[in-house]
Amino acid sequence: MFDIQEELKKLPSKPGVYIMHDEKDAIIYVGKAISLKNRVRQYFQSSRNKGAKIERMVTHISRFEYIVTDSELEALVLECNLIKEHRPKYNTMLKDDKSYPFIKVSVDEEYPRVLFAREMKKDKCKYYGPYTSIGAVKDSIELVRKLYKIRSCSRKLPRDIGKERPCLYYHIHQCDAPCQGYISKEEYGEHIKGAISFLNGNFKNAIKELEEKMRQASEELRFEDAMEYRDLMQSVQRIGERQKITSHDAQDKDIIAMAMEGQDAVVQVFFMRQGKLIGREHFYLTVAEGDARALVLSSFLKQFYAGTPFIPRELMLQENIEDSKVIEEWLTQKRGQRVYIRVPKKGTKEKLVEMAAENAFMVLRQDKERIKREEGRTIGAVKEVAGWLGLKEINRIEAFDISNISGFESVGSMVVYEKGKPKRSDYRKFKIKWVKGPNDYASMEEVLTRRFTHQSDKEFDSFALLPDLIMMDGGRGQVNIALSVLEKLNLNIPVCGMVKDDKHRTRGLYFNNVEIPIDTSGEGFKLITRIQDEAHRFAIEFHRSLRSKEQVHSILDDIPGIGPARRKDLMRHFRSLDKIKGATVEELAGLPSMNEKSARQVYEFFRGYDKIEKD
Repeated sequence: MFDIQEELKKLPSKPGVYIMHDEKDAIIYVGKAISLKNRVRQYFQSSRNKGAKIERMVTHISRFEYIVTDSELEALVLECNLIKEHRPKYNTMLKDDKSYPFIKVSVDEEYPRVLFAREMKKDKCKYYGPYTSIGAVKDSIELVRKLYKIRSCSRKLPRDIGKERPCLYYHIHQCDAPCQGYISKEEYGEHIKGAISFLNGNFKNAIKELEEKMRQASEELRFEDAMEYRDLMQSVQRIGERQKITSHDAQDKDIIAMAMEGQDAVVQVFFMRQGKLIGREHFYLTVAEGDARALVLSSFLKQFYAGTPFIPRELMLQENIEDSKVIEEWLTQKRGQRVYIRVPKKGTKEKLVEMAAENAFMVLRQDKERIKREEGRTIGAVKEVAGWLGLKEINRIEAFDISNISGFESVGSMVVYEKGKPKRSDYRKFKIKWVKGPNDYASMEEVLTRRFTHQSDKEFDSFALLPDLIMMDGGRGQVNIALSVLEKLNLNIPVCGMVKDDKHRTRGLYFNNVEIPIDTSGEGFKLITRIQDEAHRFAIEFHRSLRSKEQVHSILDDIPGIGPARRKDLMRHFRSLDKIKGATVEELAGLPSMNEKSARQVYEFFRGYDKIEKD
């Protein structure tokens, strides 16, 4: 079960995207955050004025998940991708097709240009982005043109070489005028290679050059030029934030990374479709101690892609695997087109794999914490109870309860806990057969006797397993009943009672004729409460199922001469068995369906029934 308050405590203080799910596991909201911890917690703080729509959305949140990124910019673009993919119900304000700018290098031209673009088209050009800052994009284009003397004109080259005079950029030394043939195609190509390297993130040389120019301008007292170089350096740093959530080649890829610790491993898969990261899944694996990471990764690939209908063009892995060529061939056959398995070593693709690895590690770490908490709730709680009772070890606990309404259909329940967890396959129901009327002690004696004398021909019968501890829903009386049954059957099993206070809350354990006080804030107390509630719930549920059958039985059925019509008349008039019990013969005879004989039969039945109860 997803515990929202517990999961909120595990949120990292990192940028990323959070995804809200409803009870049907549908995605109802996607958002981004500079700090996931701060942002997501705000939704569940009652003191905040969140607005009517968000208030409604929060009431439908059943669970949430998140993907960490390296920057808010990455989170923003991933948010847009996920919203466009899933169309969450409460993201209406974000469903527009807002576009983010790109930098385009027209490598399809003989003399390429560096241009501003509003969208990434499926052509032969190279695209960089998208970016959130239009200003940074324009500054960067200007910077690239200045640094590498890239032409900005729209002339068709080489067709138009020499037809017009060179433009202003040539005269201010920002272009080598390929339009005049002043630079060869090969030399201009080297300039373009430098610009592409810069746009790919190799900024060191550019920054070094700008720093040198800024220093030189300052020494020569050309402060305006120095400020311009400083501003351009800042633009370079901003453009360095170019996000990795969208790929330029618009290919389908799966990015796969793993975190591994002991016998547990988590594989994170990011799904990139049409160049956009649209979702992710994580998968748990149980591994053998000492298994190599590459072996585990290889095993996952074969299992995962054997069952998935879609095979992407490229798999980007965290590390090399020994049988990558064989798996490539196998996936190529399944896809019907060539599939590549690659291990990126630098650039955007490596960053994507690193992001997947970081998310896998976080899932594994949090799962370890969840398992640790679960062990505290179960095994740790059992050890705490064993300590209170002075028992060496407890594995199997059986708890019993009786349920009836005014003696009608008394039933017993047996619930079983092993290592602190309910074992529902071993639960048993008992319909009381030997006891008439509401006698809880006698009913419990019957249930325990039937449970511990049960014999079966089945090879695997849970009744063949004896508990390490029997827990009774009550104090001394119920415990003594259990001990007397065990003594008759020559069984030596510890028995304790779960004692409740005046408010019907568990206050202690009755064991060896002593009520033992317990720590009501510990996991042991919580386990006892869960066992007690479960035994009671199971008995009530069985009782309710019996009462809801087509022909509902009533204690009135046991009265001679009282048929369905008179029973219905009695209940309609008196409303409860207690009022029928307290009625006089005259009051009973006054009903339309009753006569004096039948009224006396009802009256005398309950006088005799009360005597049985008192005895």
